[in-house]
Amino acid sequence: MGIQGLSKLIADVAPSAVKENEIKNYFGRKVAVDASMSLYQFLIAVRSEGNVLTSADGETTRTIRLLEHGIKPVFVFDGKPPVMKGGELAKRQERREEAQKSLVKAEEAGNQEDVEKFSRRLVKVTKQHNEEVKKLLSLMGMPYVEAPCEAEAQCAALAKSGKVYGVATEDMDALTFGTPVLLRHMTFSEARKMPIKEFHLEKVLSELNLQLEEFIDLCILLGCDYCDSIKGIGPKRAIELIQKNKKIEDILNNLDKKKYQPPEDWPFSEARRLFIEPEVSDPSSIELKWGEPKEEELVKFMCEEKGFNEDRIRNGIKKLYKAKTSSTQGRLDSFFKVTHIPANKDNKRKNGEEGKNSKKAKTGGGKFKKGK
Repeated sequence: MGIQGLSKLIADVAPSAVKENEIKNYFGRKVAVDASMSLYQFLIAVRSEGNVLTSADGETTRTIRLLEHGIKPVFVFDGKPPVMKGGELAKRQERREEAQKSLVKAEEAGNQEDVEKFSRRLVKVTKQHNEEVKKLLSLMGMPYVEAPCEAEAQCAALAKSGKVYGVATEDMDALTFGTPVLLRHMTFSEARKMPIKEFHLEKVLSELNLQLEEFIDLCILLGCDYCDSIKGIGPKRAIELIQKNKKIEDILNNLDKKKYQPPEDWPFSEARRLFIEPEVSDPSSIELKWGEPKEEELVKFMCEEKGFNEDRIRNGIKKLYKAKTSSTQGRLDSFFKVTHIPANKDNKRKNGEEGKNSKKAKTGGGKFKKGK
């Protein structure tokens, strides 16, 4: 689910924090990809909820496309979900059961449009999907990371540490976990003729006049995977309450509870803790290495074990070699990175200093440090 309504709220209230870009402009960038989300998108696109073979081949194609544009993706897989996410997972299971009932009715009525609609709702990424894609990535020479818990949190940790430029996902909670840059539509932008939407957390905080912890409380008010939100409080009211009160505790102290009833035993503080201190592997212990594809093993896996056409697979491997060769050329800004000033309450002062720093950078007077 991510964060309900966050992308629209940012577009409406903090439009300069979002920019549209073409995939070619990410040449030389290392990007953390939410693997399960990417795989889910592909399964939805082909409407084959149980077709592992198709999904594996599809992930090959998507990965090659990213590499052809000089992008170096690192796929991050979910680990064990936090206990607090159990309620959201139960809701998803209920929705799937309802969709299954509706699908049966649609099939009996011969309503093909509804059959397709409810079939899409039954799509689920399985353990088998994930294991096959991991094996495929290894044979392709692509790095992947198994997160101890939430993939989005691990992706954000990689981005915050400077290991990658940003996080490619459709779930907005990567911002709540603190990724400096979130990239939506990256894994399917070409197929759907859609521009990539790039969200910058620092600008979001600046335009909303919030610190990160206040922004996290806003996301909890909007609705997240860890707990229910207050019924009747929409995005507009939520941002007003946070900007005035700064934290949920003070909102609750001043809230008209007859009009807005908070959930019973609302665990918002625990949800906040999960966003601030998520369970992730230390990025410094993670080595991201893009190696050479294992051609014969790839052919054996995809053709002998999975029944794909050998000419098709070898042609894909040729594209993979070519793409990996072109992606070895780095960006100039991959060798240097600007030292940013952390977001804080004094946004006016911060913005002024950033403006000065950007001018210095253009004339060679900014502070730079070597980066990967």
